Amino acid sequence: TKPFFYLLSWLKSIVGNFGIAILLATVLVKAAVFPLANKSYASMSKMKKLQPEMERLKKEYPEDKMKQQQEMMALYKREKVSPLSGCLPVVVQIPIFFALYKVILTSIELRHAPFFGWIHDLSAPDPTSLFNFFGLIPWTPPHMLMIGVWPIIMGITMWLQMRLNPTPPDPIQASMFNYMPLIFTFMLASFPVGLVIYWAWSNTLSILQQSYIMRKNGVEVDFLGNIRDSLPFLKKKPAS
Repeated sequence: TKPFFYLLSWLKSIVGNFGIAILLATVLVKAAVFPLANKSYASMSKMKKLQPEMERLKKEYPEDKMKQQQEMMALYKREKVSPLSGCLPVVVQIPIFFALYKVILTSIELRHAPFFGWIHDLSAPDPTSLFNFFGLIPWTPPHMLMIGVWPIIMGITMWLQMRLNPTPPDPIQASMFNYMPLIFTFMLASFPVGLVIYWAWSNTLSILQQSYIMRKNGVEVDFLGNIRDSLPFLKKKPAS
């Protein structure tokens, strides 16, 4: 927590705004973990290229789950990929997220520190709410419905990042992937808005980084196709 506080204080002394300091600190953190994320995203891209072979193994051993797993592990070993590689960037972000949360929550310097527009206190939740049309209706929603602009932006960037990957064939997994950004939007809505801004900006940088690495590894980034597949009402109906 202390290194993060010193970093934010130093950046704020240069740019004059703690919100911009958070954005710059996010870029520096992304740069520091770039080699690890690079390796992880490259491994994930290889996993996507192996998807047809994995489907073939599932069809070849539909009843023998143990044999299926053994063949898949042999495939991972042969192609030098790890199915857990996608977890590494998330694991690295957990202590960073916690450190920034503690800095924003406990630092006197961030009390009533403004950003831009309606954000006058980075240590408090976003004061706007979707449920009163962001202040257009003279009504104060209950605490659990205070879903502001920045939590919504964070949820959208999280959803878009997940759309870089094809929709899982398993309907339960697909539903979890669709609902997870919505759940996180409600969860983080009551967090300090400085933390939500960090998360939204981090997601945006991750989208750019992952797209670049996927293309570099020869994996097609079918962004619009994945979005269409995740939304039932946009799916193309089969020709009769």
